[in-house]
Amino acid sequence: MTSATKISIDHEADNARKKQIWRTFADISRLHITAIAALGVFTFGWLFTGVYPWLLTAVCALDWFVVNLINRTVDLEEDKANIIIETGFVDQNRQLLLKLSLMILLTSLVVVHLLNPAITGLRIACHLLGAFYNWPILPGRRRLKQLYFWKNTASAIGFLITVFGYPLATARWGNQSHSFPPGITWETVVFTAVFFFLFEISYEIIYDLRDLKGDALLGIRTYPVVHGKRKAIYIVDSLIFASMTVLAIGYLIAFVPWRIFIMIAAPFLQLVVYKHALHRGISARDCIRITWMGVAMLCIYHMWVLADLPGVGL
Repeated sequence: MTSATKISIDHEADNARKKQIWRTFADISRLHITAIAALGVFTFGWLFTGVYPWLLTAVCALDWFVVNLINRTVDLEEDKANIIIETGFVDQNRQLLLKLSLMILLTSLVVVHLLNPAITGLRIACHLLGAFYNWPILPGRRRLKQLYFWKNTASAIGFLITVFGYPLATARWGNQSHSFPPGITWETVVFTAVFFFLFEISYEIIYDLRDLKGDALLGIRTYPVVHGKRKAIYIVDSLIFASMTVLAIGYLIAFVPWRIFIMIAAPFLQLVVYKHALHRGISARDCIRITWMGVAMLCIYHMWVLADLPGVGL
């Protein structure tokens, strides 16, 4: 073997190790969820305040990174039953990952409070919600995740707190007379929030369809577990159409501007993609692809804005 060949092999092996480290990080932290939440606050923060909330985007990403990492350390039995990627790694390093998550959370609460005290209360509320979701601290040593209806609702509320609450609280901190950008009112915020809430829950139930086996085994009362797969699919479809209807009504009565109404494409595309995945059984990879599809759509949305294409100002 020549020295050049050995260098080439070592280089390929090093690249393979780096790729594996990146895949492990992405899987254990649920990077796709972190990314969609961060782009959500970036998008709705811009829509509702007129400026890009760079700090809030980073804080939101950090908060969801911590919530997801803690969730992975708690959900080991369900994840094993559902054959979720990198569960073995999480099991082997559970204590280290949990300590790391808590250290990041506590440090960030102090640092971010010094930079932006407006969202400290919301951040605490978000992580308390996450604690009740993940840990058996409710009466009867139950978790929110185990409770019918509240499992998906709690997760959707967490998204509303971060994606909508962070930028709105920041904009109004010390400035009660803060005005919205043209075309945006409190009615706009309400219609958009209801749209987002319904759409987000539909997405959560798609994940529950993936996790049906493990959730049933461990008594997690999701809609698919309680009602069966067929009725759960009906619930997903109803939520998707309801979210689209809310946005359409808001647009027709002039509370929702065009630049928000065009988001109606997101639930429609999710419907098409998840229906296609149903034919062979929804997998973890399908759910991750759906989430990254949402990330891609938000990126395209902002490229549309930067290019000043038609509809941006309407």
